[in-house]
Amino acid sequence: MNIDTLIGWVIAALVVLAILRSSIHIIPEYERAVLFRLGRVVGSARGPGLIFIIPIVDRLVRVSLRTVTLDIPPQDIITKDNVTVRVNAVCYFRVVDPNRAVLEIEDYRFATSQIAQTTLRSIIGQVDLDELLVNRDEINRRLQHIIDEITDPWGVKVSVVEVKDVELPDAMRRAMARQAEAERERRAKVIHAQGEQEAARTLAEAAGLLEDHPAALQLRILQTMTDVSAEQNSTLIFPLPMELLRALDRIAPPREQ
Repeated sequence: MNIDTLIGWVIAALVVLAILRSSIHIIPEYERAVLFRLGRVVGSARGPGLIFIIPIVDRLVRVSLRTVTLDIPPQDIITKDNVTVRVNAVCYFRVVDPNRAVLEIEDYRFATSQIAQTTLRSIIGQVDLDELLVNRDEINRRLQHIIDEITDPWGVKVSVVEVKDVELPDAMRRAMARQAEAERERRAKVIHAQGEQEAARTLAEAAGLLEDHPAALQLRILQTMTDVSAEQNSTLIFPLPMELLRALDRIAPPREQ
């Protein structure tokens, strides 16, 4: 075998190896392959495992099935009550139909990102600031439902959309702080008034009981005298029996009208 023949065999072997390499593909578990044969899609998505294709005639497009975390950048949005807020969010989605994800949309990641941004601006613009701050879960569900409906024809499933941060203007934050402080003062005054009311009601009930039981009133007077004498001061207290006061009131001449 001369040198030219040997070189020919080596070149043929290299060509065969290149053809085999281009015709054999290994698809991992988290991917699927869309097969194009002469420009047409052949069957459903292939994989996972070993796949053989015809070189030059066939072409594979790999599509990942893993969940993608899409960060929606902060946006300045005007709410329904004309308050400018800066809102950002996060969106989780994945491909459920690789064929549609390749055929129906040029770049499903970029398209989903754009739809998420425009939908976020639309939904936030339809709610008041208080609703945005309080009903965050309901807004998240509305965002997820709308974005998922739009991306469904592309074979993309949006599972979760979460509003992360809501930044308020400095003037609005100061106004809300003043409002919260006023609300705390109002609650404190209401609680104090309720305490005074309960105390007055209790004192009225105690006065009624003492009036019905004069002996209890005398014991209370004696207890008060004991407490005062224990303070070592020069104050002297001479209690008058309530019966004497009532008798004086009865014998007092009536006042002229």
